[in-house]
Amino acid sequence: MATKRVALLTAGGLAPCLSSAIAGLVERYSAVAPEVEIICYRSGYKGLLTGDSFVVTEEMRERIATLYAHGGSPIGNSRVKLTNVKDCLKRGLVQEGQDPLKVAADRLAADGVDVLHTIGGDDTNTTAADLAAYLKQNSYDLTVVGLPKTIDNDVFPIKQSLGAWTAAEEGAQYFANVVAEHNANPRMLIVHEVMGRNCGWLTAYTAHVYNDYLHEMDFLPQMGLSRERKDVHAIFIPEMEVDIQAEATRLRSVMDDLDCVNIFISEGAGVDTIVKEMEASGQAVPRDAFGHVKLDAVNPGKWFAEQFADMIGAEKVLIQKSGYFSRAAASNADDIELIKACCDLAVDSALKQESGVVGEDEDQGNVLRAIEFERIAGGKPFDIDQPWFEELLEALGQPKGAKLEVEH
Repeated sequence: MATKRVALLTAGGLAPCLSSAIAGLVERYSAVAPEVEIICYRSGYKGLLTGDSFVVTEEMRERIATLYAHGGSPIGNSRVKLTNVKDCLKRGLVQEGQDPLKVAADRLAADGVDVLHTIGGDDTNTTAADLAAYLKQNSYDLTVVGLPKTIDNDVFPIKQSLGAWTAAEEGAQYFANVVAEHNANPRMLIVHEVMGRNCGWLTAYTAHVYNDYLHEMDFLPQMGLSRERKDVHAIFIPEMEVDIQAEATRLRSVMDDLDCVNIFISEGAGVDTIVKEMEASGQAVPRDAFGHVKLDAVNPGKWFAEQFADMIGAEKVLIQKSGYFSRAAASNADDIELIKACCDLAVDSALKQESGVVGEDEDQGNVLRAIEFERIAGGKPFDIDQPWFEELLEALGQPKGAKLEVEH
């Protein structure tokens, strides 16, 4: 059956690839199958459930390249899990007795959609997998093709998620300004909290990119402008065991020597410990529709700052979070190249009625292909044994510590 109508939706948190991915898909369809009509569901799966969509007009197609220069998603996102009936009902997305999967499937059928493109992270694409399975089991003739969006870069078995390179670059630029705040107060502890729930890749790679920036800069240490004061002095991520006392002793020496300490942490580092402390004290731990702990509520950056401030003799503590700054950026050149390659294959796969999530398959030699939905999972840990990370820690004088296994 020839494809006549495709639908696009973006879902989950923002990443520096959403606008570009929409542009890439529209450009590819316009080039190889211009007769195919394209619609967009507003606000992700919410729009799919409520039937809120619009058609991509000829004028939009002609100007679609405009999206490459913008971050965010012009068609809007939301966090909706189609198998969480209680949450969908509470939010008014379905009525009592309705199955959200059936509501979504019936909407796609009513809208005459042959192909659904989902652009999102592991939650978006596992939801897409649930929907694809439901469609197949109930004889709906529809192809679902996902694109992997997550700045955490933690989707099995995908080598590189769309937008992650840009997020690291933006986070490094963010800290390049924030680090100068150590000039505002003696014995300043600066904690840079980077996004990454279960995976430390973004934190590590942001520090790596920032370290490269420092290599390109000139300094005037005679006036106090030294590389050492602007450097990263510690990195804490979920995959590494941290000896707080030993690190405090090391960082106290850094503070005494440089009059400042700069720490990068993943927002997911230490969360298990923080949650246990909250539950032990009788506090409720807020969670989202997918059951994830709401990280802004547990505030790992604040927790780490409190652990170290007294032990290293900090006179002032500054906690800065680059997440919303970096995830809403426009795609950089490297990401745009990867996005376009993924979009081209996503469209080609859709026209051949091949469902899956398009990405470089680590289990098959990093070949770019439509990966089977049942193989997609979140929580892929960052490999701390990578040479570039080991070299970074060695340069910082930080022990690598034991490697922790992150469950998925």
